[in-house]
Amino acid sequence: MAVKDQPQPPRFRQISNVLLLLSGLFLLANIFLPNLFGPQIPQVPYSLFVHQVQEQDVVRASVGQNEIRYQLKGEGDKPGQVLSTTPIFDLELPKLLQEKGVEFAATPPSKNGWIGSVLSWVVPLLIFVAIFQFFMNRQGGGPQGALSIGKSKAKVYVEGESAKITFADVAGVEEAKTELVEVVEFLKTPDRFTAIGARIPKGVLLVGPPGTGKTLLAKAVAGEAGVPFFSISGSEFVELFVGVGSARVRDLFEQAKKQAPCIIFIDELDAIGKARSTNAAFGGNDEREQTLNQLLTEMDGFAVGNTTVIVLAATNRPESLDAALLRPGRFDRQVLVDRPDLSGREAILNIHSQKVKLGPDIDLKAVATRTPGFSGADLANLVNEAALLAARNRRLAVAQEDFFEAFERVVAGLEKKSRVLNEKEKKIVAYHEVGHAMVGALMTGGGEVAKISIVPRGMAALGYTLQLPTEDRFLLDESELRGQIATLLGGRSAEEVVFGSITTGASNDLQRATDLAERMVTTYGMSKVLGPLAYDRAQQSFLGDGMGNARRAVSAQTAEAIDQEVKEIVETAHQQALDILKANRELLETITQKLLETEVVEGEALHKLLAEVRPLDKAVA
Repeated sequence: MAVKDQPQPPRFRQISNVLLLLSGLFLLANIFLPNLFGPQIPQVPYSLFVHQVQEQDVVRASVGQNEIRYQLKGEGDKPGQVLSTTPIFDLELPKLLQEKGVEFAATPPSKNGWIGSVLSWVVPLLIFVAIFQFFMNRQGGGPQGALSIGKSKAKVYVEGESAKITFADVAGVEEAKTELVEVVEFLKTPDRFTAIGARIPKGVLLVGPPGTGKTLLAKAVAGEAGVPFFSISGSEFVELFVGVGSARVRDLFEQAKKQAPCIIFIDELDAIGKARSTNAAFGGNDEREQTLNQLLTEMDGFAVGNTTVIVLAATNRPESLDAALLRPGRFDRQVLVDRPDLSGREAILNIHSQKVKLGPDIDLKAVATRTPGFSGADLANLVNEAALLAARNRRLAVAQEDFFEAFERVVAGLEKKSRVLNEKEKKIVAYHEVGHAMVGALMTGGGEVAKISIVPRGMAALGYTLQLPTEDRFLLDESELRGQIATLLGGRSAEEVVFGSITTGASNDLQRATDLAERMVTTYGMSKVLGPLAYDRAQQSFLGDGMGNARRAVSAQTAEAIDQEVKEIVETAHQQALDILKANRELLETITQKLLETEVVEGEALHKLLAEVRPLDKAVA
C-alpha cells in the first residue's frame, strides 16, 4: 500500500508569494532609486537659507511642499552651489524673495515620482495580503491554509509500489482475523450478500489493550480487499474553532463515497466518541459533540445505493464511548483484539524474527513461555532488544541468552552495576530475595522460580526474584491468591527472621499484596464475612490505570469490615511466610551465602536448592 497525500490547491499561495515579492522590490526601489539617479544635494537649516536670501547670496529658488532648492551666486563663470532646506509655514517668504530679486518658482516633479504614487496604493494592498495569508496559514494548521481548514486530514492508502499488509502479517489474534475475513468478503463480493437480502455492516469496532495490533488488523483488511484505505486519528477532527471537526467528517465521507468501495479507519475513536452526558455538568464540549453528531449522521446516511463504505475504528476505552455509536446500524460489530496466548506469542515471535539473524540455539517457544501478558508490540520490542544486545556483544547472530537478557531488561529494567551496595545492604537484599524464592517455591499459582539476583536493576530494584509461569492461566482460586500474597511478603519475613527488624525495601511488595487482598474482598467475593458481593465498580478498561475499579459508596460499617478482611488476609499470609522461613532456616542461610558469592543463582543449581524446601506439615513432623 502506498500513501497518497490529499491534493493541495497551490494557486492562491503562488499568487500571494508573487505579490509579496513585488512589494519588496517596490520598497527597495523607493529607498535606492532616488539615490542612484538623483544628485546628492546638501541640506541646510531653514534659518541659514533665510539669512542667505537677506544677504542677497541666492540667485534662484524652487519652492515645494516638502523641500526648497536654491542656488547661490557663483564666482566668475562658475555656477553657484545648489542647496536644499526643509520649508516651514512662512507667509512672508514669497515677499522676501521678490524684494531681494530672487527668481523663484514651484519645484518640478521628480523623475522618480511615479514610485511614490505607485507605492501609495500598492503597498497597503500587499501588506493586507501578507497579513491575510499569515492568519490563514495559522488557522489552517498546515500547508493548505485556511481555505482547507475544513478538509479532512486523512491519509489515503492505495495499492502501489510498497508491499501491502495482509492477514499473513498478523498473528496471535486468530478469532479477530476470522471476524474480519467476512468484512473482506463484503468488500470483494457485496452482491453475494445483498442478493439474499443481507445488510452489509456499516461499522466494525476493534477493542483491546494498547499494542495488540488493532491498526495492523485494519490495514490487513484493506490489503486483503484491495480497496482504498482512509486512515485518520480521532484527535485530528477536533480543533479550536467550533464546526471544523464536523466539516472534516463531512469531507472525509464525501471523499470515501467517491472511491467506494473503501475503508475508513478512525484510530483512538474515544477522542471524539466519548459519551456526551459525561461533560454535561461542566458545560460540555461543543466542538467534540458537534463532531460526534456529524459522525453519527454520516454513518446513518452515507450508504446510499450501491455505495460500499465500511468504517473501522479502534479504541482501548470502549466503556467511555457514547451509546449512540455502539447501537446496531452504526458500529454493528465489536471485535476483541486481546493479548495473545502461548501459541499466539510464538507465532508473533516467528514473524518479527524473520528479519533478524537467529543462532542455532534459539527456542522461540521457550521465549513465548516466559512472556505471558505481552502484547504484539511488546514482543516486537523484545526481538529488537535481543538483536541490539547481540550486536553490542559483537555476535553475528542472536543467541538464546540475548532473548532472556532482553526479557529481563523489559521486565525489571537495565542492570545498574554502577550502584554499589555496602556489605550490610547487600546482605539484607540477599536474604530478602531468597525469602521470596523459598516461599514462592512452596506456593501454587505464582509460577516457577527461575532466577534470584542481587544485581540492582531499573530505578529502584536492588534485587529481584524471577518467577516464570509454566502455562497460561486464566483462573486462580483463593488458595493460589493467598499464596501469591505470602510470596510477596516472603522478603519482609526473611528480614524479620534473620535481623529482627525491617527495612524500606518491601514497600512495593506491601503495596502489591494489599491491592491483591483488596481485590479478593471487593471484586472476587472471597470473604466469608462480607459474602459474595462486589463492592467495586469494575468497568471494561484495557489500560490498567486503576480507574475501572472505583469502590462503590458503602456504609461506614461495611468499609470497616472490608478493611478488617483485607488486614486478616495479609496478616495470615505474612504469618505463613514467617513459618516457612523459620522451618527452613538452615536452607535460608545456605542459599543466601551462595547468592552473596555469585550475585546470581539460576537454572539447575537453583532448582536443586529450592527442591529442599520443606512444607510446614513435614517440618513440624
